[in-house]
Amino acid sequence: MTIKLNRLCIYPKDVQRITGKSEKASRRLLQVIKAKLGKEGHQFITTEEFALHTGIKEELVRQYLND
Repeated sequence: MTIKLNRLCIYPKDVQRITGKSEKASRRLLQVIKAKLGKEGHQFITTEEFALHTGIKEELVRQYLND
């Protein structure tokens, strides 16, 4: 049985696909989420954290992730 592993991290391009926002607005949104979570600039935002912040179900967020 093969298990397909999905990406865990959200990037600005993913935010653009999910929300329809511009790249700059997507970067700002990720910065806001990092600040709320107390993360540093080099740390990543996970699909779970993005889903909790935006109110979008994590399953829907994962559907939009393209590798």
